[in-house]
Amino acid sequence: MSALITGRVHRFGDEVNTDVILPGRYLALRKPEELGRHCLEGLDPDFIHRVRPGDILAVGRNFGCGSSREHAVIALKAAGVAGIVAVSAARIFFRNAVNLGLPVLLCAEAAGALREGEEASIDLDAMAIAQAGQAWRAAALGDEVRAILAAGGLVPRVRQALGAAA
Repeated sequence: MSALITGRVHRFGDEVNTDVILPGRYLALRKPEELGRHCLEGLDPDFIHRVRPGDILAVGRNFGCGSSREHAVIALKAAGVAGIVAVSAARIFFRNAVNLGLPVLLCAEAAGALREGEEASIDLDAMAIAQAGQAWRAAALGDEVRAILAAGGLVPRVRQALGAAA
C-alpha cells in the first residue's frame, strides 16, 4: 500500500450499510472483480462506471454498518476504491477494511468538505487529507494498524512478520 493515495472523490451519505455496498444476492460470487462489478449498485447504479483505480470515498456517519462480512470491503477495493474518508465507520467494517488493506480515515471535517468528482489526496504517513489547497488531519491510527495497511492487509503483514522472525 502506497503511503500516498490520489484519486477522484465519490460522495455517499450516512448509514451506508454493507448490504448496500454489496447486496447479499452477490455473496456467492468468489472473484473480487465479480464482486466489484456490483459495488454500490443499489445506491448509485452508475458508480461502477465512474470509479477508477485510486479513487476516494467521502462518506458520512456509520459507514459500513450492518453485517460483518468482508465482501463489502473486497467489492470496494475491486471497484478501485483506494481510501475512505468518513465521519465515522462501523467498528467491524473498519477492522475488515484494515485487515484487507483499505484505509479508512476518520475526519468529519474532510468527509463533509471533499468535493465530488474532484481530485483529492490522502497521505497515510501524515494522516492528512487534501483537496484544492485545503488540508485536514485525520484521527491517528495505531502503529500496528498502520503497519497492516502498509503491508497491504493482515495476511501480508503476518507473512512479513514471520519472515522477519525466521
